[in-house]
Amino acid sequence: MYAIIKTGGKQYKVQAGDVLQVEKLEKDLGSEFKIDEVLLVGGDKTHVGAPTVKNASVTVVVTKQARTRKVIVFKKRRRHSYRRFGTHKQDFTELFVKAITSPDGQTAKSDATPVVKDMAALRAERIQTKIEDSRARAEAGIGLGRAAAHGVTKAAPAKKAAAPKKKATAKKAAPKKAASKRSVKTAAKKAAKKTTKKTK
Repeated sequence: MYAIIKTGGKQYKVQAGDVLQVEKLEKDLGSEFKIDEVLLVGGDKTHVGAPTVKNASVTVVVTKQARTRKVIVFKKRRRHSYRRFGTHKQDFTELFVKAITSPDGQTAKSDATPVVKDMAALRAERIQTKIEDSRARAEAGIGLGRAAAHGVTKAAPAKKAAAPKKKATAKKAAPKKAASKRSVKTAAKKAAKKTTKKTK
């Protein structure tokens, strides 16, 4: 036997023993309640609702109240310098379908037992174990390295020997450039002028 139920504005096809995630319901963890919004009950005989099937119900147990994985929300309008980045986690309720009751009075029950998980308690326990592990590691000196754990301290690294200084070499005088023709002519003219002055 199966049924189509409506909750949180959505429709779900369920059978006895199914586990499904629906929009968040304000119910206590481990509580059992009936969903009366049954649109269809199928099986040996089909009952179609108008809009719901009268005297039909689905018994469920709340097994988890949690949030989905993080989803990235990114918006962009090109050529408008518009970018928006965000994340979202949706709240949900996990339900275990315990039994389906048809309007004839027939019921389909599940042999499995619901597994209730308190996510807040599990998270707190996980954090506590991490703290205890870090303390144990600090006491054992695992995080400080093998040498520190055995009480051996590392010797200070020896300073590197100073590199031998290079001998200062005298700069070689740059070779003089060969005098150009113009400079030779001007030098000759100057020398000629000097000689004429002396003779006078």
